[in-house]
Amino acid sequence: MTAGSRGDVAPYTGLGHALARAGHQVTLVTHGCFERLVAGSELRFHPLPVDPRAELESSRGRGLHRSATGVGKLMRVSALARAVVGKMTDDLVAAARESDVLLLSSSLAPLGRTIAEGLRLPALGVYLQPVAPTREFAPAVLGGGSLGPVANRVAGHGVNLVMDRIFASTLPSVRTRLGLSRTSGAREELPVLHGFSPLVVPRPRDWPRGLDVSGYWWPYDRAPQLSAELEDFLDAGDPPVFVGLGSATVPDPRGLSAQIVRALRRAGLRGVIQRGWGGLEADGADMLSVDEVPHSALFPRMAAVVHHAGAGTTAAGLRAGVPAVPVPIQFDEGFWAERLVKLGVAPRAVPLRKLTAQALTAAVGQAAGDPSYGRRARALAEGLRAEDGVAPVLDAVNRLG
Repeated sequence: MTAGSRGDVAPYTGLGHALARAGHQVTLVTHGCFERLVAGSELRFHPLPVDPRAELESSRGRGLHRSATGVGKLMRVSALARAVVGKMTDDLVAAARESDVLLLSSSLAPLGRTIAEGLRLPALGVYLQPVAPTREFAPAVLGGGSLGPVANRVAGHGVNLVMDRIFASTLPSVRTRLGLSRTSGAREELPVLHGFSPLVVPRPRDWPRGLDVSGYWWPYDRAPQLSAELEDFLDAGDPPVFVGLGSATVPDPRGLSAQIVRALRRAGLRGVIQRGWGGLEADGADMLSVDEVPHSALFPRMAAVVHHAGAGTTAAGLRAGVPAVPVPIQFDEGFWAERLVKLGVAPRAVPLRKLTAQALTAAVGQAAGDPSYGRRARALAEGLRAEDGVAPVLDAVNRLG
């Protein structure tokens, strides 16, 4: 069970496919617009009624751009999520009734664990971001960094309280519907496996037992291929730079597109520009605009990747072993951007609200032109290839089932 953007869904297609190949019957429960991601994967699909893109493009969703700080954006997205979470409840309960074990993303964990309690089902958290409070870093959804050991942990608890508020108005009715008391008492903590590599985020030493880091879950790609147009473009010159902001929306797509193209041309680099939900666009012999394209097939052929530093796209760039220029926009993207810089595979982050052609020219020129970034990226990719992020999940599911 997961909700959110494409990056909140795609890793679970690969995880689910691996579980299915191991003999389990797996259903992905998420927004109906992502059903195409499971094609050929052996997964069943149960759609949720909310369209995340439509919500982001609504007046409420556009209001996210008016908050520059992590706290402000968190409060706005909390209000947005509270307005839609009730619409998904019926389908979540219906899907759970057909299941033996629930695997829950962090975005639906409070609701999912209540459903699991009511239906007496075992549940396991499968999170793409570190959510539990720790002294080692500030909450990922606030952009990472450190506020100091004590403040980091306090802020982590505060963020979790805000996230719990999303479900506060829905949970009492769900509990009553499932024969539980309207308010919950003391409860056993949900065991959680995190779908990122310990080479990227080592397990915090102060996390309690039951919280572990398994390694990445790579999206299911059915014989990934690039279009003939894209293949021709790649063959026509030096490796280009990929630029894409994934499922993020932006207030001025045309202006941002112009800045990006100007930056790449100043750096003497060709570009593959992904339109994404933000509607980026570029033209000219040295630029190619694309829609959805398999990162696993495209990224290894890039000189560098410029992206919004969402968890999934960050992982794809690391897997490809190419340098990055993160352009974080909101939530955990600042956290992953900081990790890329610390790992030495990105020269610096260029936050969207500070992006200019000059700043991007300098960053992308350094990422693509300084061979040290490529060497570190390739070495890290080799380490990631040696990991098996699925095995711990499969072991846990076998124990729960």
